[in-house]
Amino acid sequence: MINYWLFWAKFRTVETLFSNFIAEHQLFTPQNSLLVAVSGGIDSMVLAHLLHQTGYRFSLAHVNFGLRGDESEGDEQFVLQTAEKYRVACFTKYLNAQWTAEKEQISIQMAARKLRYEWFLSLLKQYGYQYVLTAHHQNDVLETVLYNLVRGTGIAGLHGIQPKQNHLVRPLLFATKKEILQYAQAQNLAWREDSSNKSSKYHRNLLRNEVIPLLKKINPTIEATLQQTVEKVAAVERIFEEQITLLAQKVTTQQDDIIYIDIALLNSEKELLIKLFYLLKPYNFNYTQTQQIIETLYRPAGRLFESDTHTLVKDRTHLVISPRMITDFTPLQVSKTMNIAYNQQLSLHIQQFTKPAEYEIEKSASVACIDKQKLVFPLVARTWRQGDKFQPLGMKGMKKISDFLIDKKIPLNLKEKIWVLCNGNGEIIWVIGHRIDDRYKVSPKTTEVYRVALQPY
Repeated sequence: MINYWLFWAKFRTVETLFSNFIAEHQLFTPQNSLLVAVSGGIDSMVLAHLLHQTGYRFSLAHVNFGLRGDESEGDEQFVLQTAEKYRVACFTKYLNAQWTAEKEQISIQMAARKLRYEWFLSLLKQYGYQYVLTAHHQNDVLETVLYNLVRGTGIAGLHGIQPKQNHLVRPLLFATKKEILQYAQAQNLAWREDSSNKSSKYHRNLLRNEVIPLLKKINPTIEATLQQTVEKVAAVERIFEEQITLLAQKVTTQQDDIIYIDIALLNSEKELLIKLFYLLKPYNFNYTQTQQIIETLYRPAGRLFESDTHTLVKDRTHLVISPRMITDFTPLQVSKTMNIAYNQQLSLHIQQFTKPAEYEIEKSASVACIDKQKLVFPLVARTWRQGDKFQPLGMKGMKKISDFLIDKKIPLNLKEKIWVLCNGNGEIIWVIGHRIDDRYKVSPKTTEVYRVALQPY
C-alpha cells in the first residue's frame, strides 16, 4: 500500500509541475482557447492528456504528410479517436512535403515544418485560437542546441527552444523524454510509434540516436544541465539586446527607408565586431560580411556590400544601408494634363499656373519650378544613365550627372535611386530631388509656371 501511494504521488506531481510551469512562464490561462499540434506520438499524447486532466480548453490539429503510407493513415485515425475520447474538436489536413521540398530545394523535414506551422497559423486566425501548443521537451532543446552549434550559431541558437514565442507555446519543457515515457506508461496512455525515428539518415535522428548517448556517458543528466544553461543564455540575450537597442539609438539615424550608421561613434565601441553584427542583422548581413565591413572603416569610401534584402555602402562618415531595388525602372510618361504621375518608386505632384507679379521661387530640393513655355510634352521621368548631362542651376556649362552626384557625395547604393525628369526633346530638366537645369528655371520673362513636387510614399 505504501508503494502504491508513493507511485501515485510521483505521477500526480507531473500534473502539478505542468501547471506550475505554465503559471511560472505565464504561458496561457484556463480562459484561453488552445490549438494543440499532435502527431499521435508519445509526446503530443502526453500533452493532450495533461491538458485534459488539468481542465484546459483545447482542440487538436494533425498533419498527414503521407510519407509513411498506411502508417501515416493510421496516425490520423488514431488522433481522430483521441479527439473523440476527450470530446474536443480535431482538424486534420494532408500536406505534400515531398513536392514542397523539391520545389523550394529544401529538405523534407524543413518543408514539413514550414507547411505545418503555416497551417497552424491559418487555423489560429480562422477560428480565433490564442496559442498553438507543441510537445517539445528538454531532449528537443538539447538536440536543437547541438544542431545549431554544429551548423554555426549566435546567441539565439544557444538558448534553444523557448517556452513561449509569440503565438507558439511549449508547455512540456520542464520534462525529459524519459519522464514523459514514465508518465505515459503510468497513465496507461496509448500512442503511435514513428518508424522513421529509428533511422539515423536525418541529422536530428543522428544526434538523438548516436551522439547524445555518448554525451550522456559524460553527463547522465545532460538534459537538465543544458536546460539551466539555456535559461542563463536567454537572460544574457535579453540584456545584450537592450544594449544593442541603446547602441542603435546612439549611432544610427534614418531618413525615409535609408539607415545611416555614424562611423566615428561606431569606432569608439568595444567588441565592435559582435555589436555591429547585431546592428546589421535586421538587414540580413552575415558575420563574414560584418568582418569585411569593419575592415573598410579606415579605407576610402565606396565599398559596397549586398545582402538578400539590402545594400550597404561605406561612405565617408557613415555606413549607408538601403533596401535593394526590386521594382522595375520603366520610364514614367508625364502628359500635359496630368496633376499626378507615379509608379512604384516615384510620386510627382504637378501644378500649372500663371506667374504672379510677386512670385517667389521655392528653394526646396524636392520642388522644381519650371518655365512651362520651354516644355515639350510628354515629359519623361527615368533613372539617370552614364553619359547624362545637364546644366545645374547657377552654372553656365554642362556637367555630367555622374560628376554631379560625386560632388553631392551621394553614396554608391543611393545613386541607383536617382531619377531625372526629361523634356520631350530629351534634355534633362531636373535631377529629381536635387537640382533643376538652369535652362528651365523661372525667369523674369516666364509667364506660366510648371511646378513639380516630389512626394514621399
